[in-house]
Amino acid sequence: ILRDFVGSDLERVRVDSKLTYQALHAFTEEFVPTMTPKLEYYPGERPVFDLFDVENEIQRALDRKVPLKSGGYLIIDQTEAMTTIDVNTGAFVGHRNLEETIFNTNIEATQAIARQLRLRNLGGIIIIDFIDMQSEEHQKRVLHSLEVALARDKTKTNIHGFSALGLVEMTRKRTRESLEHVLCTECPVCDGRGTLKTVETVCFEILREIVRVNRAYAADKFTVYASPAVKDALINDEYHSMAELEVFIGKQISVVIEPQYTQEQFDVVMM
Repeated sequence: ILRDFVGSDLERVRVDSKLTYQALHAFTEEFVPTMTPKLEYYPGERPVFDLFDVENEIQRALDRKVPLKSGGYLIIDQTEAMTTIDVNTGAFVGHRNLEETIFNTNIEATQAIARQLRLRNLGGIIIIDFIDMQSEEHQKRVLHSLEVALARDKTKTNIHGFSALGLVEMTRKRTRESLEHVLCTECPVCDGRGTLKTVETVCFEILREIVRVNRAYAADKFTVYASPAVKDALINDEYHSMAELEVFIGKQISVVIEPQYTQEQFDVVMM
C-alpha cells in the first residue's frame, strides 16, 4: 500500500495494529524515510474504521446511485466490457433556467466522476452520458473541468471528447481489480443480472410447464412446489387461470410452499 498509493500529498497513515505499525515503521525507515514521521499508531478503543466513517464510505462506493449536492445524481453501471456513467439533474427546474442548471450539474458531476473512478478503481473503457447541452461552449467547459478533475489521478487516463451521440468516451488504465470485484461476488439469486422475473411471470411459466409435462407424460395429478410469493399468487391472483387449466387438462393441481426456493425457482411434480 505504501509503495503503490502513498504520495507527497499524504498527511498521515493511522494503524490500529501494533505489530503492523512496527512492520511499517521498519519498512519506511529502510526504503521510504520521508514517510516514517507520517506513521501514527492508533491505540483507541473505538475501531478506526468507525472513527473515520470508513464503513459507510465503502458502502457508498459500492452503491449504483451517487447523489450530488445540487440534487442531481450519477448512475454507475459496471459490465465486463465497459463502465457507463449516467448524469441526471434529479429535478426539473423550468425552461428559463434549465440550460444553466444542466451545465452546473454536469460541472459538479465531473468532480464526482473523477473521485468515483479513483475510489472504485474503475478501469478500461468508460462512457459518460452527461445531460445534453445545446451550447458548444458549455460542452468545452465541462470537458475541461473533467480533465482538471482527472489530473489528480495517478492512474493514466485518456479522454476522447464528446462523440457524435453526445457521449464522452475515455479510458483509464487497469491497475488492479475494481472495488466491486474485490469486495463483492455474483448474486446467487439473479446470477448477476441484477433483476428477477416478476411473480406473475413465474406463475405463467408454471402454467405452461404443467401443460408441457401433461402432454409428454401420463399423470393423475400435479403438485407445484414454489416460493411463498408465487404460491400465494397462484391460489389468489391466478385462481381463475389455475381453475381453467385444471378443466383443460382434466387433472387436479395443488400448490405447496417451498421456503428455500427463490422467487424464480419452482418444480412441477407428477403424482
